[in-house]
This record gives sequence, structure tokens and C-alpha cells, in this order.
Amino acid sequence: QGRTVDFKNTVIVMTSNIGSQLIQSMVGQDSDEIKEAVTGELKNYFRPEFLNRIDETVVFHALDAKHIEAIAAIQVAVLQQRLARMDLTLEVSPAALAELAKVGFDPVFGARPLKRAIQQRIENPLSKLLLEGKFAPKSVIAVDVDPIQAPGQFSFAGSAA
Repeated sequence: QGRTVDFKNTVIVMTSNIGSQLIQSMVGQDSDEIKEAVTGELKNYFRPEFLNRIDETVVFHALDAKHIEAIAAIQVAVLQQRLARMDLTLEVSPAALAELAKVGFDPVFGARPLKRAIQQRIENPLSKLLLEGKFAPKSVIAVDVDPIQAPGQFSFAGSAA
């Protein structure tokens, strides 16, 4: 009924937010102290039998605004590639990228909300505009935001390539 599986030469990556509050509160402290505190938190959460089977625990440092902006640029590049297959060019201004990084970051959840922010702020409105026929093939679509006049409001302008 059951199957036997061989996990030789296998790396299993498990992630968790356990200890993320500690990491946030200990920013700037020695990484060994942070790891020790997070390991203590893991011991409070998981049974020793489980923890003993884990070969290594890696504690990541907290992400800052520059990290989030770099991740946002990578995610936007994926969207640009998808649009390129539709014969459209997407140009996202530095201000728009910074705004995405700002709204897509949560100290507890890290960069996880970023993908949702890109979908809600760029992909969904752009999809509606494309369905309405606002941008023809070979268009260059500029995405911008004015953080002073209209913070959080992304604008889309198109021009023929």
C-alpha cells in the first residue's frame, strides 16, 4: 500500500517565520547571538526528535529596503519578459520600483507580499488597459508614480515603438 522512497543525495529546504520577530528586534547584533536566539525559539516550537533529524539550520538576516527593491526589479523583469512575448515593452521608472518595494514589504513576512503588490498595482490595471485596447502591439508602456502628488497611484502611458 505504501511506497518506499530513497532520499539519498537529496536536499530538502524548509522555511519558516519562526523567530522573525527576534531577528527584527536583534538587527545589528552578532549573527551568532541571533542564531542562538532563533534556535531557542525553534526548540520551543518543534519537538527535539524532529530538530535532531535536521542536519543544518540556516538563519537569514532581515531584508532591508535595498534588498526588496532588488527583488522587485527581478519580479518586474519577469513581467517584462511575459509582455515581450506579446510584443509589448514595459518600462518601470525608479520611483515606481521604489513604491512597489515600499508597499510590497512587511518586516514579518519579508518579500512575500511583493508579488501581490506587483499584481495589484501593475499587472491587474495593465491587464484591464490591454483588454480595453489602450496599447497596440509594439507599444512601449511606461509605468510611473508620483510619490508627492499621488502616492501609491501608478500611471501607465504608452507610445509606439
